[in-house]
Amino acid sequence: MFDPTTLVGFHTWLSLIAIATGIMVIIDLIRGPARPTWTAVFLLTALATSATGFVLPFERVLPSHIVGGIALVVLAVALLAQYRFRLAGAWRWIYAVAAIASLYLLVFVGVAQVFSKIPTLHALAPTQSEAPFAVAQLAVLALFVALAVAAVRATRRTIAPQAYA
Repeated sequence: MFDPTTLVGFHTWLSLIAIATGIMVIIDLIRGPARPTWTAVFLLTALATSATGFVLPFERVLPSHIVGGIALVVLAVALLAQYRFRLAGAWRWIYAVAAIASLYLLVFVGVAQVFSKIPTLHALAPTQSEAPFAVAQLAVLALFVALAVAAVRATRRTIAPQAYA
């Protein structure tokens, strides 16, 4: 699963890098100032994670494919806000919401993977429709909603950063 020489391993490592850098981007959104390198690595690895999810072998459309499609749309908005509109005006808070939503979707899938791969958690929620899975996903959602509110508030009190080259 974590062997970067396989497609699944590469996809997994991209996901972990996107989550780690995404955390740094969210901290920057709330505390400022933004660091362009962290932002670029996050957006690139999040995009690559969603894209590589579609080339993994599958027989039918799964919920992960739907989440991946939504993630690609959200990332397109974040990329436009960041690099085309340079976070001008409303694009600043739109970027904050899109970046946090993108990270949330990565973590959402990560939680689902943890429940399917770790035997103890799998025993608690074998079909991922049981209460422990729902509680975990609800807690993650609540955390990301709180982060989004904090980030949007922060965009209103900070001056827009220098445009990224």
